[in-house]
Amino acid sequence: MEAKHEIQIEEIMGVMTCPKDFECCKSGFEKLCKATDIGMEGFIKCLEVEPEKCWFSVSSGKSYLCQCPLRMYVAKNLSK
Repeated sequence: MEAKHEIQIEEIMGVMTCPKDFECCKSGFEKLCKATDIGMEGFIKCLEVEPEKCWFSVSSGKSYLCQCPLRMYVAKNLSK
């Protein structure tokens, strides 16, 4: 991973609380929830089976959006 991404990820982690203790980052982003970038500022689309159980999900009518800053960065910049 490029140094610029590592720095940005550290900054994001430094200003947020994660109920899963940053499991995604600790796993090298191998353990990620299912989500995809939909080109919307401040959100990505949650593709999990039970999104309502996630602390970062928000209902948008027919679907759920994710507002986890770290997951958004990974989806938008690392294509994961």
